[in-house]
Amino acid sequence: MIRVGVLISGEGTNLQAIIDKAKGWEVVLVISNRQEAGGLARAKRHNIPTFVVKQSDFPSREAFDHELIRLLDEARVDLVALAGFMRVLGQKFVAHFRGRIMNIHPALLPAFAGTDAIEKAFRYGTKVTGVTVHFVDEGVDTGPIVLQQAIPVEEEETLESLAEKIHQVEHKLYPEAIRLYAEGRLRTVGRKVKMKEPNL
Repeated sequence: MIRVGVLISGEGTNLQAIIDKAKGWEVVLVISNRQEAGGLARAKRHNIPTFVVKQSDFPSREAFDHELIRLLDEARVDLVALAGFMRVLGQKFVAHFRGRIMNIHPALLPAFAGTDAIEKAFRYGTKVTGVTVHFVDEGVDTGPIVLQQAIPVEEEETLESLAEKIHQVEHKLYPEAIRLYAEGRLRTVGRKVKMKEPNL
């Protein structure tokens, strides 16, 4: 059983999926950089400790990262899951948890990295988009890819219908990636994440 810490900024629907589908892991704390994040209430309903850590309350980016590290280390977290956490983490944070931070992105990386990925893909007119779960490195959405799933963009698609399809896939793909990590089946070699067969 691995211990997972989840960082959020919003409603926490991916957090909910990670909680609901926990098998081989336990969410031991949730941290938000926004007091009004709806995901905090989701965590509290499951009696998961929550913390609000706002960057504006700290004199520097490094001090903010240090507080995040302190809370996660105190909770003895094995894996950090970013679930709509709208802050780029500093080098010190990434180095401290290297190989132990996952993020979910609503596009097929390396396409449409950064914010507003669903809208960017939709406005661009791409015929296929999707969801990516990746390990986090010092860049923005540039870390080694764990899992991806493609989603076709239909002729009659609206931005809203595409977003709904993407969120549905996210809620399946993120728990699957965490399950693979919890089972010790992921091995990173350079930029590639290799998957080991399950121990039967």
